[in-house]
Parts: sequence; structure tokens; C-alpha cells
Amino acid sequence: MSLEELIHRCKKRDRKAQEQLYRLFGGKLYSTCLKYSRNQTEAEDNLQDSFMAIFSKIEQYRFKGSFEGWLRRVTVNTVLQKYRKEKVFSLVSDEIEDEAEVILEDEDISLDYLLGIIQQLPDKYRLTFNLYVLDGYSHKEISELLGISEGTSKSNLSRARGILKGMIEEDQHKKKVTSL
Repeated sequence: MSLEELIHRCKKRDRKAQEQLYRLFGGKLYSTCLKYSRNQTEAEDNLQDSFMAIFSKIEQYRFKGSFEGWLRRVTVNTVLQKYRKEKVFSLVSDEIEDEAEVILEDEDISLDYLLGIIQQLPDKYRLTFNLYVLDGYSHKEISELLGISEGTSKSNLSRARGILKGMIEEDQHKKKVTSL
């Protein structure tokens, strides 16, 4: 069955088609949820909520642009909506700190390690960092998505980078000490 046919069947609320769509895109969307979640359990919950939103909004997909891109947008918006309800975004000064530059002494840092430390960031910093660095959103787009000013988005990104820099440097220092 083609993707277009699968989408049409999902629009008709065909449960088997919905299951097939879940199996087809669940892994990729789980990765998206994991980037924006505090942990794996929350990512799983966010994935389920995202698919509920996808199935309820699939009528809105008009076969223009990438379907996978549309799925990702619905997923990101679903996760961000939960954070907006939790009011994790507080206003901060629009002053931007100097950009934190991380010098990696260990070039064998794994993607799992990086994602793990990103997940440890406070919500507002993690979400801004992921939207800007990993997904390529502009500060203007982030401000609209999160309901914050562009200056706050820039400040959150700067603070996220600073925290990540500190975490990486601390881990590198621990590795040096234990290898002595």
C-alpha cells in the first residue's frame, strides 16, 4: 500500500491503517519526543499523545510538503503544548551572555552521551537548545512556538550552552582524574 493510500485510510479512521502508520513512523517520532523530553518514560507518553494528535488532525494534511515533516511538526507542537501548560517558560532578562565554546578533549563522545546531558538541562533551556541547534528553528520561530520573546530565546540558548559546557568539562575532568 502506498503512503498516500495509507494516509487516506487513516483519514477514514481505519484502525489497521493507523496501526501501520504508527509502526512506520513511531521510531522516528520517538526520537523526536526523546529530544524534547526529560526521560524515556516521558518520551513514550509524549509519543502516545503525539499520535493521538496526529490521528485527530490528519484531516488537515493536504498532501503538500513532506508528510514526515508534518508528523514532526505535530509531534513537536504536542510536546511543547504540554510544557506551555506547565508554565516552564519564565521571562528572563534579554541580556545575552557570551557564547559558551566547548573544547572537546575526548573526540569519542557518543551521541547517546550528548543526548543524555541535553536531557538533563532545565526544560526551558533544553527545549530552546533543541529547537535552535538540533532542529534549525530561528529565534523568531522559537519565540512564537514557546510564547517568549526573541531575546529570551537567545538568552535561554546561551544559558543552555553554558550549562552543557560546564557538564562536559566536569565529565572530562573526572575522566582525567580517574585515569591518573
